[in-house]
Amino acid sequence: MPPPPSYGLRCDIACENQPTNRGEGSRYNGKDKERPNLELAARSQHAEYKMILNDYAPWKFNEEEEKCFDAFYVRTKRGHDIACLYVKCNANAKYTILYSHPNAVDLGILSGYLLGLGQEIKCDIFGYDYAGYGCSSGKPNEQNIYADAEAAYKALREKYSIPREKIILYGQSIGSVPTIYLASIHSVAGVILHSAFMSAIRMLFPKKIRTMCDPYNNLEKVPKITSPVLVIHGTKDDIVKIIHGERIYKHCKNPLPPLWIHGAGHNDVERYEPFIKRLKQLVSGELDGCGKNGFFQRNQERPQ
Repeated sequence: MPPPPSYGLRCDIACENQPTNRGEGSRYNGKDKERPNLELAARSQHAEYKMILNDYAPWKFNEEEEKCFDAFYVRTKRGHDIACLYVKCNANAKYTILYSHPNAVDLGILSGYLLGLGQEIKCDIFGYDYAGYGCSSGKPNEQNIYADAEAAYKALREKYSIPREKIILYGQSIGSVPTIYLASIHSVAGVILHSAFMSAIRMLFPKKIRTMCDPYNNLEKVPKITSPVLVIHGTKDDIVKIIHGERIYKHCKNPLPPLWIHGAGHNDVERYEPFIKRLKQLVSGELDGCGKNGFFQRNQERPQ
């Protein structure tokens, strides 16, 4: 499996039917990246795309691997066009993971990692760039990121006909925000929260008492999640302290045994052997047991 991404590069799209008002490349903390490592070029005049990797891109795919990627735009309810990438990793994948990525990456830098991860755990993966990231239009903010996630979830359900009982929502770091939001309103097979934080204020000012303004408040939404939740966190995370993962775990209605990776920080959890081992355990039978216990029968009233 390719190593996990630890930095972000710009992702660009070349297409005659390009959405208007698109972002000017990736922005991470307000800074533009210099050159794209990935372009999505038009296959036809019907907004069908394919990936083109430049010579300096971190990944190199052969002909067969290129067939695994399906790239397209989807419009959000807030009027932004976000880039999406469906990665077909296995002919008989049991689950499809809707992956909400961390801050300093985009679909370009993630493409090889997502393919390798999906092949390793035998799941297909659907990724998307938030507004203002990669070649998605708009600007990143809390309301946009929720709309982005909704549009991605809808595309996964409708474009690929993936039933909710076959979807796993996966959020890493800032990606925990749209993941927890989706999980709080949709019942799915399972939820993975990787290096998640309680809220922006609690992360930036851990000793500050709760205020009326507390953006990206994950802890408030976690109790609304009815799906099984797997929390993963590094014990040496200096960016999002492990107490965030522990508190989120305690607030879950249906928590699965968590994975506290001893010695792992914020950006290297994937490099530890227990990470892949735990994910394989999750998709190879653990979630099946949750289904047999009547989880979906108990949650038929939840939105789909």
